[in-house]
Amino acid sequence: MPMLQFDDTVIRDAIERVVNRTFRMDFAWDWPGGVAFYGVCEAYAATGNEAYLTGVRAWVDENMEDGLPKLSVNAVSIGHSLLTLYEATKDEKYIATAREMADYLKHEAERFGDGIFQHTVNSESYSFPEQAWVDTMFMAGYYLLRIGKLLERDDYFEDGLRQYHGHENLLQDPVTNLYYHGWDNIARNHMSAIHWARGNSWAALTMARALELVPVTHPSFMLIDGSLRDQLSALVRLQHESGLWHTIVDDPSSPLETSGSAGIAAALLSRGRLYNKYAQRSIDGILARIAADGTVTGVSAGTAVMNDAAGYKSVPDKRIQGWGQGLALAFLAQVLRSRNNPFGNGC
Repeated sequence: MPMLQFDDTVIRDAIERVVNRTFRMDFAWDWPGGVAFYGVCEAYAATGNEAYLTGVRAWVDENMEDGLPKLSVNAVSIGHSLLTLYEATKDEKYIATAREMADYLKHEAERFGDGIFQHTVNSESYSFPEQAWVDTMFMAGYYLLRIGKLLERDDYFEDGLRQYHGHENLLQDPVTNLYYHGWDNIARNHMSAIHWARGNSWAALTMARALELVPVTHPSFMLIDGSLRDQLSALVRLQHESGLWHTIVDDPSSPLETSGSAGIAAALLSRGRLYNKYAQRSIDGILARIAADGTVTGVSAGTAVMNDAAGYKSVPDKRIQGWGQGLALAFLAQVLRSRNNPFGNGC
């Protein structure tokens, strides 16, 4: 495969613009900020720019003054930033709050089946009984792996792995190897049975990250590696010539979507030069979607499991979204890291 071609200065400039625009957004203690600040933390790790971490710290400190709000599975995603802040500062208040969020998942979050988290959000107006959504792999599964690894807490770590394997069993299509958006355990079906781009990015990105944390001697490594390998093999064959993916990845009549594309492309980069041809297209395609002021454009709004394909195609994409900013930053940070990881982490 050809080497990736990119100018570090261009990538760093794009990161700077996206970070600065993200800090001009307003977030509650919920998943839009969780994903946005995860991306900012990834940008900090890749560039070493302390200003990025300072901005996240200021937001977290202000929002921690009144203690934690009522939690949900999605809202735990803010914990990703707490872990980065603790690793960088060793300030115990961050890990104490991070542990409180992990304990919420361990003891209070609703589950079904073999201990799989039911999708929950910070609103009593919406209830999804015994539904598994692929979003949870990032919001809670990956979080439990990170905090379990950091604190050497096997109970957190193994619960995180339970979420990975449970969601794979329920959501990965054995025919296409793509991930469905959701599973209804009561109806025993995938509802509209759509292969949604951002859903596939939640799965792909977090499986790629998990392989950096799970020892190769752990049986889960092979399970996650196999799921990701087969998913990426399917996804690259569905990439649009622009370097992006469609909102419904296997429906070319659906709109191209930036956030899902960024998450998928970040996972491709974790495989090293194997997918350089496709990653190169994504670099060009995603940079083209970043406006001069740092707004990541073409990002679909928050999306429930819609009733049908028409529902997914109708989700608006005209406004800035925290998850678009965060996933684009995660991708751009991974582009910079690729200089030091030409062969990937697969075995």
